Amino acid sequence: MEENGEGYGLAQGKILSIWTFLFVVLVLLPSLFRMPLGISHFYVKVVIKVLEWANLQIEEGVKKQKALALENLISTGIIQKGETSMEEDLVGQCRGCFNLADVMYFFKKGCEAVAEDEVTHRFSSEKLVSWNLLSRTNANFHRVSWQLSLVWVIGILIRYCLLVPFRVCLAVFIFFFLVFANTIVGQFPNGRIKCWLSNQVQMMCATLSVRCVSGPVYFHNRENRPQKGGICVANHTSPLDVLILATDGCYSLVGQVHGGLLGLIQKSCMQTSQHVLFERSEMKDRHLVRKKIREHIADKAKLPILIFPEGTCINNTSVMMFKKGSFEVGGTIHPVAIKYDPRFGDAFWDSTKYSMMTYIFNLLTSWAVVCNVWYLPPMVKEEEEDAVHFANRVKAVIAARGGMSVLPWDGGLKRKKVKESFKEEQQKKYCQIVTENGAVGNRNVC
Repeated sequence: MEENGEGYGLAQGKILSIWTFLFVVLVLLPSLFRMPLGISHFYVKVVIKVLEWANLQIEEGVKKQKALALENLISTGIIQKGETSMEEDLVGQCRGCFNLADVMYFFKKGCEAVAEDEVTHRFSSEKLVSWNLLSRTNANFHRVSWQLSLVWVIGILIRYCLLVPFRVCLAVFIFFFLVFANTIVGQFPNGRIKCWLSNQVQMMCATLSVRCVSGPVYFHNRENRPQKGGICVANHTSPLDVLILATDGCYSLVGQVHGGLLGLIQKSCMQTSQHVLFERSEMKDRHLVRKKIREHIADKAKLPILIFPEGTCINNTSVMMFKKGSFEVGGTIHPVAIKYDPRFGDAFWDSTKYSMMTYIFNLLTSWAVVCNVWYLPPMVKEEEEDAVHFANRVKAVIAARGGMSVLPWDGGLKRKKVKESFKEEQQKKYCQIVTENGAVGNRNVC
């Protein structure tokens, strides 16, 4: 019995040694020197082949009529909307006076908004035309054939029994390494050595974190990477946005002071990096925020500031209103477009539906997180251009490069009601139509 116990212990020791060796050689050292081995790229290619085969099975197994109905429902939505303006919709009616039939226009628009508006579904997961073999996006397609059912079960075993344990262990290692490394580097005197070590720790931890979700990141136009003393603005889909950008360069972050686990990470990072953090009460003071950002970018030796002007996560299909604050402080704006591939997993964080831990679990149980990052040419505010128009110009460039739609709505609608100013804007437009030729003063009714 003792010999069997010793043999079992030796076997465990050998397995642990092999896993440790593989982790150091295949993960830790490549991340330290940022030398990709191509393993994640090969893994993604294999997953693509499997997904393509699975969708062929679905097309063959599902009746054409049902498949067509599902495709139409996903692509066209519930209703068809016109893209015409209020003036175009009311053309042909009596101008310069109130028309009772105008009520039907607003009634129609109200029904469209209730049935399917263009805002709220940007705060939910992006719809997939095809199935990616994940249970949370499953529409019972795994019952189409026994071959597809078998591949689906094998996929579950691979993700939960192989990938998840590895990813969890790597995540725990990253956390302790980040806190330990920042504590050590924080003891160095301020200077070039401390700055260099801090940047290396930041980029290494970010690279390990991206490897934690097995996702390759494709960077484009690196000659346009943000420079020191500038402001980097990007569309916001996930907390991963920060880690993904940090694998290719270091940034100072603007954000709110947190408690708990995230607060511990913030405190450890503040020992070595110069981030702009605010208390919850200070975040409401826009003048204080702008002042601190302006002071930061005035020092050309400091890292570029990374800001997400949308203020909340959007589901990777559109870019919503950029808040003007970061465009009022001056300086050079470096736009960055981030676009995730939804086939491998949903990177969007619906914070109104999922907690941070649930979101992390969904990421760790996905196939991978794959995205493209485009560095766009730097932009500056033109003469006589206000902050709002400058923000819209930057937003349009980011949306066009990322292949996303542009929406004028505030991302704050995720948790708040529509501002009165939006309602008043529509009222003013209609008032201009009614008051044309000064007919309102005559109280004409057509």
